[in-house]
Amino acid sequence: MQTLLLNGEDVDENARMDRVIEAVEGAFAAYERGDAQMPPKSYIDLPEYNGDFRSMPAYMDAGDWDAAGIKWVNVHTDNPADHDLPTVMGTMIYSDPETAFPLAIMDGTELTMKRTGAAAAVATDHLAVPDASSMGIVGAGVQAYTQLEAIAAVRDIEEVVVSDLDEERVADFIDAFEDRFDVRAGSIGEAGHCDVLSTVTPVETPIVGADDVGEHTHVNAMGADAEGKHELADELLSDATIVIDDHAQCTHSGEINVPYAAGVLGDDDIYGEIGEIVVGNRPGRAGVRGTGDEGVTGVTVFDSTGLAIQDVAAARVVYEEADDNDNGYPFDLLGLAE
Repeated sequence: MQTLLLNGEDVDENARMDRVIEAVEGAFAAYERGDAQMPPKSYIDLPEYNGDFRSMPAYMDAGDWDAAGIKWVNVHTDNPADHDLPTVMGTMIYSDPETAFPLAIMDGTELTMKRTGAAAAVATDHLAVPDASSMGIVGAGVQAYTQLEAIAAVRDIEEVVVSDLDEERVADFIDAFEDRFDVRAGSIGEAGHCDVLSTVTPVETPIVGADDVGEHTHVNAMGADAEGKHELADELLSDATIVIDDHAQCTHSGEINVPYAAGVLGDDDIYGEIGEIVVGNRPGRAGVRGTGDEGVTGVTVFDSTGLAIQDVAAARVVYEEADDNDNGYPFDLLGLAE
């Protein structure tokens, strides 16, 4: 048997967004139903290198398929300036649950971007108004691209407003999408008054206030992935319907971690987990996907920390697409070939 090696370009080519969104939604459902194992994300802090490592293993049984894997990912903020390397790098090992054979080793950085966009799309599909046609993005880095790519797959997005202090990054983002959308630069308030808003920044001081969003804006808070990070003002969070991906991760390192630790927010302020909405145990947005008048209204916030089950689900899509299309590099990792 051969292990398939897939670099970032291979992952990008084979991560069909429609399939990744479907797989990530299935992962949320499996987790809610208790058909997944996902130990807590573990951290190795390396203050001497201004970085850390994170390990994210998971197994899930989605009914007609099961999958297992682990992602090993870092955040080293000095890498670009000091070593000409990306701040974040990841490696995904995707395994056969029955035999534990490593079916694929793939770039986890591109995979993370795809599954993170897909997670926001799942939340948007359940929580944004059904006729959402405008999207705001705060932070024009690499994740902004997959946010738009994924959310445009679940809503008919026409207008896009992007806000970032780096004018060059904004210009690059506009260049990438101006043929597909009415995309322009704008303030945080202009971006926030769109039907859907995705925030993808690493800030620790909130930059989006309660007045910066519209009356029915759905916010995907994607930037907070470590203790102390905080993009949305406490007043905004207090007034919104908050949906999280996982209680332990979100209260420790998600968007709500700072106000939760300070006692500004508590468990009663959390509407539920996205998996509960996906399987129908809790209503999503009123009038969306079969939800009646009892569904939520007003501003909604999805606090996404990123779950290992999302990586495993996305890796399955990438592996199967690559295997079907003879992409990647087969490698006799275990020396079993005759």
